[in-house]
Amino acid sequence: MKQNDQTKKHYLSIKLNDELFAIDVHKVLEVLQKQQVTNVPNVPDFIKGVINFRGEILPVIEARQKFNMPLREDEKKYVIIVLDLTTNDRKLMLGVIADGVKDVLEFADDEIKDVPDMGANYNLEFIHGMVQVNNRFLMILNVDRVFSSEEINMITNTDLS
Repeated sequence: MKQNDQTKKHYLSIKLNDELFAIDVHKVLEVLQKQQVTNVPNVPDFIKGVINFRGEILPVIEARQKFNMPLREDEKKYVIIVLDLTTNDRKLMLGVIADGVKDVLEFADDEIKDVPDMGANYNLEFIHGMVQVNNRFLMILNVDRVFSSEEINMITNTDLS
C-alpha cells in the first residue's frame, strides 16, 4: 500500500440547512446537545445569546443567520459546537449553533479544491476550500476568519452578563 506523503487533517463535518460544512477538529472544544440559550438584548441578530460553559459565559452564534440561510423551522433539534478561535491575535471561545454533526473526516491538503467564485451567499474569505464526499460537496470553513474585526469587537465588547 502506497503511503500518502501528505499528512491528513481531521475535520468535523456539520450540517446547516441542506449544506455540509467541515471544521478543523483542533478548533472544536466540545459538541453540546441542545441547551437553553439566554437571550441578550441589543446584540447583533446573529448572536443567539449566551450559555454557561464550564463556569464561563459563552456567546452563542446562530450559524444559519450568520451565513444568510433560512432560519431553522424545528427549534427542538440543534447542537452547539464550542470553538476555540484566534482572530486578529485575540483568542475567543464561542458556541455555534448547527443543525447537527455528521462525522469526523480526514483530508490531505491536495484533496481540498479552491471554491469557484460564483456569487454565492457565503463570504468566500472564510471558506478554505471544498472536498467531494459521496457525490456531495463539503465546504471547509476557516473558522478564524468567519467573523470580521468589527464583529469580533461586538462579540467581545458586548455586555453579555
